[in-house]
Amino acid sequence: MLSAGLRLFTRHGYFNTTTHDIARESRVSIGAIYHHFRDKEGIARGIYTMLLERMVGIIQDIRQLHSSTHDRCRALMAELFKLAEEEPEAMEFMLYAKHREFLPTEKPICSSRPFAMMRDLVREGAEQGEIRAIDPMVASVSLFGGAIRMIIARLDGVVDRALPDYLDEVWACGWRAIAR
Repeated sequence: MLSAGLRLFTRHGYFNTTTHDIARESRVSIGAIYHHFRDKEGIARGIYTMLLERMVGIIQDIRQLHSSTHDRCRALMAELFKLAEEEPEAMEFMLYAKHREFLPTEKPICSSRPFAMMRDLVREGAEQGEIRAIDPMVASVSLFGGAIRMIIARLDGVVDRALPDYLDEVWACGWRAIAR
């Protein structure tokens, strides 16, 4: 049901998708949807939560695999590019949907746990001397903002080549903006 909801919300928008559309797409009864999710907002919340938890897991794995801020942040950028290529609907839902319109009690995406963890990576890098003294929000935006814009350009069809082809270049630009 969540993947059907994600597909439909991405293609048609939250407000142009009905619970019946999701039931039809996922080949389940409308009763099953109401039983598991209560309503369309419940499905959207389930998708939002699932994607955020997945990003939290990715960041936690990266923290364990890499010890330096440089390597952690580069690995995260690579994972974001990979996710955008392999699951563009998930990335579109996270970056394009105006979540507050249909999930008013959820934090805005930039205030969500994964984005806070990204800022923490950068803040820790400054504390360890890898990143120059700069506001963590400014540093995070400087480091990851270009990557997010590249993802959006790819989703919009402006960028033809796969995002990993641009990783070294985008990474170098972002890292130079904040490195000590």
